[in-house]
Amino acid sequence: MNLMPFVLIGLIFYFFMIRPQIKKQKEEVKFRSELKKGDEIVTIGGIHAKILEINKETVLIQANGGNSKFKIQKSAILKT
Repeated sequence: MNLMPFVLIGLIFYFFMIRPQIKKQKEEVKFRSELKKGDEIVTIGGIHAKILEINKETVLIQANGGNSKFKIQKSAILKT
């Protein structure tokens, strides 16, 4: 039996599905590790805020234009 078609399908699957996902995960980890106090961020919920304090897995933020403070997971930050 010829295994070449299965190997070819596996390689195509890797390069078009798995590899881009691994690259995206690395970029997200780098992004979160570069966060610093004072950065303006947007959460996945759409809240615009400023970072007040950074811990290992959480971030204390203050919503822009208000006195509300929230503790959120780093994974909930969408962009700066």
